[in-house]
Amino acid sequence: MSSPKERRSVVTGIGVIAPNGVSTETFWKATVEGISVLDHVTREGCEHLPLKVAGEVRGFDPADLIEERYLVQTDRFTHFAMAAANLALDDARMGRADYNDSPFAVGVVTAAGSGGGEFGQRELQRLWGQGSRYVGPYQSIAWFYAASTGQISIRGGFKGPCGVVASDEAGGLDALAHAARTIRRGTDAVVVGAAEAPLAPYSVVCQLGYEDLSRLDDPARAYSPFTSGACGFVPAEGGAMLIVEEETAAVDRGASVRAVLAGHAATFTGASLWEESREGLAHAIRGALQDARCAPEEIDVVFADALGVPAADRAEALALADALGRHAARVPVTAPKTGTGRAYCGAPVLDAAAAVLAMEHGVVPPTPNVVNVCHDLDVVTGRARPGELRTALVLSRGLMGSNAAMVLRQGSGSPS
Repeated sequence: MSSPKERRSVVTGIGVIAPNGVSTETFWKATVEGISVLDHVTREGCEHLPLKVAGEVRGFDPADLIEERYLVQTDRFTHFAMAAANLALDDARMGRADYNDSPFAVGVVTAAGSGGGEFGQRELQRLWGQGSRYVGPYQSIAWFYAASTGQISIRGGFKGPCGVVASDEAGGLDALAHAARTIRRGTDAVVVGAAEAPLAPYSVVCQLGYEDLSRLDDPARAYSPFTSGACGFVPAEGGAMLIVEEETAAVDRGASVRAVLAGHAATFTGASLWEESREGLAHAIRGALQDARCAPEEIDVVFADALGVPAADRAEALALADALGRHAARVPVTAPKTGTGRAYCGAPVLDAAAAVLAMEHGVVPPTPNVVNVCHDLDVVTGRARPGELRTALVLSRGLMGSNAAMVLRQGSGSPS
């Protein structure tokens, strides 16, 4: 076994269930074309609520990818995660034969912001409307934020280290870092990522307490970070799962090395203290660069957090200037999530997936619905921009104060 310092973590598979595509291919096509799918909320029970615009996953039938016995036990957010895990495993060409003899070499890590609100609401309504005998036996687990990790592990037969990260929206990046640390300690592969389903009525009502939630009813204007019209963020459902493997093990089994998880750092600056997030995010960026042994000028593209709150956008722009110096004004910045909404913990994993795809295709996807940027950033708008992309920086912040930064390096592709 190679030493911990030599055990590099690489991405070999990507699975996406998102508002703009229920496969990685459709997600990337819509992302690189800058298509916005933000629209009026159509979920039953949400019609009268102040949240008017969101990113809904449509055309998704979990029964196409998941067995019935798992569907009845789980909430929509776990359906997304299991389906994305399926797609990622297929993409990595990792089947049972690859780990049957060593199931303890494969782990599972997910991040979640809230858990199964739709399942929980339905069962609580049955409790108060019909009585305890009508509450399903899976109520105790389906709403739990760790349900996706457990179900993916059980369904796949993965017996390696498993965990769930609860560190705000930034948990999506922290989960990837947790997977990398797990691999450094000896695990061969980790199924890792995040998916959310925050558009059930109960979940929406909970989110209405967020001052930073956009209330506009115009899908083209509801989420426009880095502009003078920024008025908050639009929530979304969906997310992504990645297969992260130890590089040597991946190459030995003939997998394609799509990207390297090169560096990560995280900080905490307090709930909605956006001015303070400047220092915290800058510190996280510096830490991620140091962890990756990466100079600021090596960053070829930034996938921004892009909250859409003026104070938060200003703090992010200044944090990039603090950490990257003069390079901050030159490096292309993008935020594809303005076309899909922010899927909480799923959002930075979707950004990480998009960053891998961007490096593979040599193109920076645009930032939908954003024009007239009012910060000293080179935000890519309108159409995609071609470029040689070898290193990407992905940023994420949460409403409760977590900040995270991750550096991804271009992979070597298929083994020779």
